[in-house]
Amino acid sequence: MADTQISAHISEETKELVERYSDAHGVKKGALVEQALLHHLQALRELPADIIIPPQLELSDTSFAQVTDLLAKPRKPTKAVRALMSNRGGADL
Repeated sequence: MADTQISAHISEETKELVERYSDAHGVKKGALVEQALLHHLQALRELPADIIIPPQLELSDTSFAQVTDLLAKPRKPTKAVRALMSNRGGADL
């Protein structure tokens, strides 16, 4: 099967991550991109859409303010979260 070349615009940060991974693991960039695309497309086919979390989120000004408020003043964990994190009762949740 003949290979097909594609062109895509990516951020400088993503390019650096691809190059760093490629260099560190001895993987050609084209092979890495193809495997990543295949993996992502398989996940989109096989997983329910509501559990696919995008790698980047866009927030409205209001939502961003809510997130920063929660980060500045985090809520206390619920009993269920404490049990889950302590590895005692995760199956009961």
